[in-house]
Amino acid sequence: MLELIALSLGLAANSLNVYFKDHQTTFMRLNHYPPCPSPTLALGVGRHKDGGALTVLAQDEVGGLEVRKKSDGEWIRVKPTPGAFIINVGDIVQVWSNDKYESVEHRVMVNSEKERFSIAFFLNPAHYTVVKPLDELIDENNAPKFKSYNWGKFMTHRKDSAFTKQNVENIQTHHFRMQE
Repeated sequence: MLELIALSLGLAANSLNVYFKDHQTTFMRLNHYPPCPSPTLALGVGRHKDGGALTVLAQDEVGGLEVRKKSDGEWIRVKPTPGAFIINVGDIVQVWSNDKYESVEHRVMVNSEKERFSIAFFLNPAHYTVVKPLDELIDENNAPKFKSYNWGKFMTHRKDSAFTKQNVENIQTHHFRMQE
């Protein structure tokens, strides 16, 4: 998938491999969502964008994944397709591509009668990776839209702020967006 993204950006197919060569921080999560008699009162996972490069999701036939339409903010349910994977472009690809790709906001709703299972594979670079728009995509007609940030520090702060009460919003990639 990364090779196809690189090619679509006019780069060599293997140009993004360097970020995943050593000490990558990739992980997999097994999710279980028990049924809830009042699913409108509970979320399986709250709204968010994936911070990493790519997410590969396998979901069961129950479903529950919803994506937010950019045009009007409406939540749209993603219908499960047997044997298919859902690929989410994450925030890192959005920054690398300087907004040519965009990370999608999504959430998971629980079902009133059936439990739900999913497996998410998060492809993330090495902790020391500096995330910024790729130099090959920046020129006098295409200024960088994001400031650089260290992936390891970003993820540490994001995880810490997700589980403790903070005086500020949980850190997101949009915090690194350049002022226009």
